[in-house]
Amino acid sequence: MPIRNLAGAMVAVCVMGLAVVAPAQAQRADITVGLVLEPPHLDPTAGAAAAIDEVVYANVFEGLTRFAPDGDIISGLADSWEISDDGLTYTFHLHDGVNFHDGTALTAEDVVFSIDRAQAEDSVNAQKALFADIAEVSALDDLTVEMTLSRPNGNLLFNLAWGDAVIVGPESADTNATDPVGTGPFRFVDWVQGDRVILERNDAYWGEPAQLEAATFRFISDPTAAFAAMMAEDVDVFPNFPAPETLSVLDADPRFEAVVGTTEGETILAMNNKRSPLDDVRVREAIAHAIDRQAIIDGAMFGYGTPIGTHFAPHHPAYVDLLDLSQYNPERSRALLAEAGVTGLRLSLALPPPTYARRGGEIVAAQLRAVGIEAEITNMEWAQWLEQVFGAGDFDLTIVSHTEPLDIGIYGREDYYFGYGDPEFQAIMSELDATTAPDARIALLGDAQRKIAEDYVNVYLFQLAQTGIKNAGIEGMWVNAPTQATDLTAVYWAR
Repeated sequence: MPIRNLAGAMVAVCVMGLAVVAPAQAQRADITVGLVLEPPHLDPTAGAAAAIDEVVYANVFEGLTRFAPDGDIISGLADSWEISDDGLTYTFHLHDGVNFHDGTALTAEDVVFSIDRAQAEDSVNAQKALFADIAEVSALDDLTVEMTLSRPNGNLLFNLAWGDAVIVGPESADTNATDPVGTGPFRFVDWVQGDRVILERNDAYWGEPAQLEAATFRFISDPTAAFAAMMAEDVDVFPNFPAPETLSVLDADPRFEAVVGTTEGETILAMNNKRSPLDDVRVREAIAHAIDRQAIIDGAMFGYGTPIGTHFAPHHPAYVDLLDLSQYNPERSRALLAEAGVTGLRLSLALPPPTYARRGGEIVAAQLRAVGIEAEITNMEWAQWLEQVFGAGDFDLTIVSHTEPLDIGIYGREDYYFGYGDPEFQAIMSELDATTAPDARIALLGDAQRKIAEDYVNVYLFQLAQTGIKNAGIEGMWVNAPTQATDLTAVYWAR
């Protein structure tokens, strides 16, 4: 054997020996999550932005009940509960030994404080309607809460699972926007605004501890930057990837895996029903018939999305297919505008940052132009959209995904941003709230869907798909999105 080959063989043997005795590489215990939008603050009880819950729901804050990955309602801080025969009294038994991240013990008084705070006249809770039927909350002892309703509400356990209904402590409630203190398996560490939020595992957690030691949420709204971050492995998972056109490219890379599921996100072209001429149902119907949903799904979402004809998720058993009411029909659109005496119509189209809105808005504007409606696009940052459109109702048209689960009840709110609040619809919702029989509830939900579809309150575009991408070694992420959350409680690195 030549000397050089013998030396090489000896080196190889040494290297092999080192490999045998070297310690195994430690399993990763941290994760970096990419999100499209940065939350305006971190208090889920004081804002409507889905981005808040995407960071803190189930991770930092918890409610009496919570959403499971399949959408079922399961126990949260409440270990169990009983419901009186008349449906008016709910008695919740809290888990023992629960502490907030600041060390204070969770008691029934914290639940009373949280519900009273959400219901208060000066409450800034974006979903006060969730608590409307709660007449009184009282602490029977440190671990027992009694809720008395003014009328039966078959949705109460569902309502209490929302991020808007999480339990907060009076000691920290006023500062949760910037320094959130919850009871969850992760505690807040830092927020570098414009860049990231950092969480760490709560080693004093009352329940099953998280397997991850730390989580960083990075905010990357630009599709090109999101793709680059994944390719460079600067981000480990992007639950809602903003560049669906590159999803197949990443999925073909053995380092990554696409995760495509469903969401509760009804994506709509919302219309200001209180502003002329949009207060005329013929004009709203004309706009609906001018829109080609599939062209928007293909052009803005690269085929990801399910057409919808009403504000309801197609995967829900109560969904009614009402697409025929608003099929793409430009001739019908022009005829309705003529019947309403509307010519040369100019409307504003406010678009928040998500790609479905920005890309979809360009297509919508072109489709409206084809029937004689000029839509002037204004691109808005999220905070501006929340203040001007959602908060003040100052808009003509906008595109947004409503990601809250089973939220058709918003159409009964007269103060809601698209300004519908029809009495007949409100009556349907009142009957639904008082109904517990499953078949009767499904029938009423069908009536509600037909009512808003026939009134052309908004243009119902598509159900937002959950188009995610993750490192192939990550397990435990939600496939579907039954609520607006990035639940890390069961996430771990398998390799």
